Amino acid sequence: MSTHNPNPAEILISILDFQVIFQIIALVLASYLFVRVVVSILFRLSDRFESHRLHIRMIAPLLKMVVYLVVIYYIASYVLSLSSDQLVAFSALTGAIIGFCLKDLFSDVAGGVVVIIENTYHVGDQIRMGDYYGEVIDIGLRATRLRTPDDNTVSVPNNLIFTENVASGNYGKSEMTVVTDMFADPQSDAYLAMKIAEEAAFTSKYIFLDDKHGVTILLNEFPSHLRIRIKAYVNDLRYEFKFRSDITRRSWKAFAEHGIKAPEAFFPGYYQREPGENPAQRRRSRPERVNYDEI
Repeated sequence: MSTHNPNPAEILISILDFQVIFQIIALVLASYLFVRVVVSILFRLSDRFESHRLHIRMIAPLLKMVVYLVVIYYIASYVLSLSSDQLVAFSALTGAIIGFCLKDLFSDVAGGVVVIIENTYHVGDQIRMGDYYGEVIDIGLRATRLRTPDDNTVSVPNNLIFTENVASGNYGKSEMTVVTDMFADPQSDAYLAMKIAEEAAFTSKYIFLDDKHGVTILLNEFPSHLRIRIKAYVNDLRYEFKFRSDITRRSWKAFAEHGIKAPEAFFPGYYQREPGENPAQRRRSRPERVNYDEI
């Protein structure tokens, strides 16, 4: 007498009735709403306590992972009440689905688990991952959300950590390195330009200074221009571009007062124009192109 071994699909159909499906949906919705509410509270607390903003936000991805794993375990153990044979069959079916249909999703989830466990980056970090750059505002199991410099929200698949390099500008800290480049004519006073740029960085209201964080000025000479590179630390990564603009604006104001010009190679003919002449007029005064079809 042969025994009938039910396949995974038959086991799944025998387990899932209306009541079980309703319980699963209710648990998933309840866990989702719970996570959303708690994460929202954490983000509000982080905005209120500025000094601990990043540390508070780091709790959010860990909380999500714990809640969802607990819900999955509860559904498998108590709602479905799977026996050992059913668990093996159900695992085989789940593995087949993941292998053929959801391999990209599974790869994203695996990447999310790695990010959370290894602390590859944190909520609040300013990171560059492949072609993406911005502040990490949320780390999910499937994707990481970034706020870009253009104030757009981008969802980056977590599986990119397996194929792309990840660079973090602050790694869990509020302060961050900011590099600002300015270019001057090679005939300019390089030492004076460096001193002006250094003073502009030191006196910025966005700078972060202590015994380990200072201002570094690098000068590179090229045949067509001088490059003055300012490396300093902004006191809050959210002010990165304000800090860079503040240094650039005040440096160029002082450059103009001391006769330091932009490279001639970058603006051909700009400094050879007549006093009061508009560069646009010079371009319009060029001979018009000859239409050879009319000859």
